[in-house]
Amino acid sequence: MKSIALLGPRFLQRFPCFCPFSMLFSTESSEGGEMDDEFIRLDNVSEMDDVFMKVENDGQMDDGFMRVEKPLREAWGVSNLDPVSDNGSGSSSSARKSYFDNVRLDASRVLEVLQQHSPGFNTIAALDELQIRVSGALVREVLLEILKRVNCTNRERCAKLGYKFFVWSGRHENYRHTVNAYHLIMKIFAESNEFKAMWRLVDEMTEQGFPITARTFQILICTCGEAGLARRVVERFLKSKIFNYRPFKHSYNAILLCLLNLKQYKLVEWAHQWMLLKDHSPDILTYNIVMCAKYRLGKLDEFHRLLEELDTNGFSPDFHTFNILLRLLGKGNKPLAALDLLNHMREVGFDPSVLHFTTLIDGLSRAGNLDACKYFFDEMIKLGCMPDVACYTVMITGYIVAGELKIAQGLFEEMTVRGQLPNVFTYNSMIRGLCMADKFEEACSMLEEMESRGCNPNFLVYNTLVGNLRNAGKLKEAHEVIRRMVDKGQYVHLISKLKRYRRC
Repeated sequence: MKSIALLGPRFLQRFPCFCPFSMLFSTESSEGGEMDDEFIRLDNVSEMDDVFMKVENDGQMDDGFMRVEKPLREAWGVSNLDPVSDNGSGSSSSARKSYFDNVRLDASRVLEVLQQHSPGFNTIAALDELQIRVSGALVREVLLEILKRVNCTNRERCAKLGYKFFVWSGRHENYRHTVNAYHLIMKIFAESNEFKAMWRLVDEMTEQGFPITARTFQILICTCGEAGLARRVVERFLKSKIFNYRPFKHSYNAILLCLLNLKQYKLVEWAHQWMLLKDHSPDILTYNIVMCAKYRLGKLDEFHRLLEELDTNGFSPDFHTFNILLRLLGKGNKPLAALDLLNHMREVGFDPSVLHFTTLIDGLSRAGNLDACKYFFDEMIKLGCMPDVACYTVMITGYIVAGELKIAQGLFEEMTVRGQLPNVFTYNSMIRGLCMADKFEEACSMLEEMESRGCNPNFLVYNTLVGNLRNAGKLKEAHEVIRRMVDKGQYVHLISKLKRYRRC
């Protein structure tokens, strides 16, 4: 059987449960690994990007199959606040509070001066007259506040003021900029589309002896990737002698992660090959990222080879590897093989989580197998794994796609009873389902309901409702929804994307 040959004898011997579902891998290549266009394109929505790979990490959403190694997280989580001492006897809470209160006060004074910047106004002299102590905490506070204020109308001014303060503060004798200060001003330049200035800062960092870290690369690749310069950035970093962040393995993983987030799947392949060329051995995180890229590109033969290589090199599938495999099985409509894999996970010490079940249910839903979705949904509850908002949303969306509005409404009510508050994507699916059933008044009422519950509609919700109202010939109601959106000052810059919109 072709798929068995692809998986390889060693891998199948070690994980015999993979045999029943291996036929899936030889039948899905025509789909190219891409997501289907359904009511919520999970891979196109930032807040719910590929729900099958989302996990909660310290209260923040994170890509489950990617950011899993502590060293990489630590490499990105750094602080540049100055330590506060209390006459050598340690920092008391009151001393810290007083210190940071003073920092915030000084920062507000600096910002007041910067706001006065204009032709003929000597900003540097005005800053000197403040006679404040420059510290890492002060620089961070000022630059963060400027970063928060950047928008499409003032970005050029914010970039100038941020850099003026950066230069002024760097000239003080008892203070030297940290890597994190450079990263903050780089972020300001990035938000202001000042790409050349951002690159000059990178050169300045190296001249000052600072290392080019994974965080530096993350800022640059995420910015330049959106501008179509991702390949140039990657080549410059990987071939540069200044790319000296240790350990190298985690630096490459950071690069691969950024590229995957930007959907630069071919660049993931290129960077991975460069990593191997430089004799840096991959780890399980590397394999997960590259396998996901291969899947997205539809290169399932290479996906299988990586899976076999993972075993050959002594690695075992982890929490996130199993998640990727469940995605494949779900989308390939292989519920029995998925059940075998879930059982195997328990045998090797991995208790399937709500993420794994959501991943599988989402794939099966896209394959149109709602009976299997219901089975695994009930099974996870029996096992004491309670569905979260994402899981309910996937189930609701599947039934809406199938035209089963009543079942979707029942799940919607059930989730609220169980304390799972619907999010914008849940509401979006329900609004679309109501519109499909020609229940436009209820759809408009649901928009009001979500607002009353403190769930602010995003542009996707407005676009869904307006589009369906227009298609039904209800132009007056559609314009009313748009007016409400505009009156709230929301997404005004995106009005042109609402087709055939004319101001009344």
